[in-house]
Amino acid sequence: MGKLTGFIEYVRETNPMRPEMERVKDWNEVYVLREEKTCETQGARCMDCGVPFCHRGELMEGGASGCPINNLIPEWNDLIYRGRWREALDRLHHTNNFPEFTGRVCPAPCEAGCVLSINEPAVTIHDNERAIIDKGFEMGWVVAEPPENRTDKTVAVIGSGPAGLACAAQLNQAGHNVTVYERDDRIGGLLMYGIPNMKLDKDVVQRRVDLLEAEGIVFKAGVEVGTDISAQELQKQFDAVVLATGSTKPRDLPVEGRDLKGVHFAMEFLHANTKSLLDSELADGNYISAKDKKVVVIGGGDTGTDCVGTALRHGCEKVTQLEIMPKPDADRNRVSNPWPQWPANLKVDYGQAEAIALQGKDPRNFMVMTKKFEGDEDGNLVAMHTVQIAWKQDENGRMQMEEVPGSAKRVEADIVLLAMGFLGPEDVLGEQFGLERDGSSNYKAEHEVYTTSVDNVFACGDARRGQSLIVWAINEGRGAARQVDLHLMGDTVLP
Repeated sequence: MGKLTGFIEYVRETNPMRPEMERVKDWNEVYVLREEKTCETQGARCMDCGVPFCHRGELMEGGASGCPINNLIPEWNDLIYRGRWREALDRLHHTNNFPEFTGRVCPAPCEAGCVLSINEPAVTIHDNERAIIDKGFEMGWVVAEPPENRTDKTVAVIGSGPAGLACAAQLNQAGHNVTVYERDDRIGGLLMYGIPNMKLDKDVVQRRVDLLEAEGIVFKAGVEVGTDISAQELQKQFDAVVLATGSTKPRDLPVEGRDLKGVHFAMEFLHANTKSLLDSELADGNYISAKDKKVVVIGGGDTGTDCVGTALRHGCEKVTQLEIMPKPDADRNRVSNPWPQWPANLKVDYGQAEAIALQGKDPRNFMVMTKKFEGDEDGNLVAMHTVQIAWKQDENGRMQMEEVPGSAKRVEADIVLLAMGFLGPEDVLGEQFGLERDGSSNYKAEHEVYTTSVDNVFACGDARRGQSLIVWAINEGRGAARQVDLHLMGDTVLP
């Protein structure tokens, strides 16, 4: 695969980011593509490793290692090295319905499993993937491909995020008549309103939605199942129903002052910003503006980073990010965190890099716990009170938090954004369908089976497994489609 000595001859070269001081002035994507020749050279770094771990897709020590959708990575790396881009695109689409999404926002567990990364920087799998699909669109190779034959079976998919779209795309290719319901005014779910434009341009999302519609999928935006149409009505109208609603119930912070004006869930902030940006380029004012405000983001994941980047683009006075966990080491600990586990070292994402450029330091503060929010006489947030914590092992070996004496601190804040993760799907649909839930409140359904406790109702994606990666959502959407096809037809040709 690739050039046998390529991993020795060439160094890793990723897609560059635009300069921080330039990109914070707009909402355009932060990454730009490498030159085509550079992409081909990077494909040459994919070594003939014998047993490629990059596409195995397993969970190890709480993190993904390898590609959950089992992308044929060594094959398309070899093809782009040889300049055979059209064949590389065909290989990529064989396993991935939406490489333009994963090539932009997936954290690339494939690179964690790259054999080269045992002692060298991994192959640029993530960027190679984006290069292939972007060239495919540029050359006009990606076109609508409606199925040749239709069955008489009907399927409703609730939710148009990556799991729902993947499921719908596969079922449509099997010839079934698929209708996708989305409660927001635009199709795309998390892809449209959960991920900011600078990470995933919404024209990229709409381009794929338009293709799926041209292939025969019916999209119904602005329709909330459970309110506008009941679960029972859907069950009567369709032969099967797939729940791909995501894990949208945010984790709250029930401390004193939580109800003050200025304390928001992260998705309130991000969703409104993207909608206003698309509707009017923020001219309508229908969003939570951080301009000239002191902003504190509580939570250190991707959503927290997106809040940091969005606040900076608004022109906030200052943004601070609080994390309750210890600060990771700068370098991977190869004893406690060996290959091919997900590397648990400190990472600086685009939002932190922008804050460093604008504010002069990393916005993150680690091992900080919020004690209460402070407001003025009008109920507006003015500050928050925090304390440092230490993590210590108890007699049973469990890690427990302890407050550090004398570490209490008052932090001025006009806006606090809660980005502490999600606790499963919302309750309305589960109650209307009468579904069993698991111990984490997700819809109870076994992976690779996807059947719920209700006949003809299936569940996939974050609604079934809990908050996870986009590639796991696509994995589950494709898997659910296969099981629905099998259920409806008694056999399936879907991969």
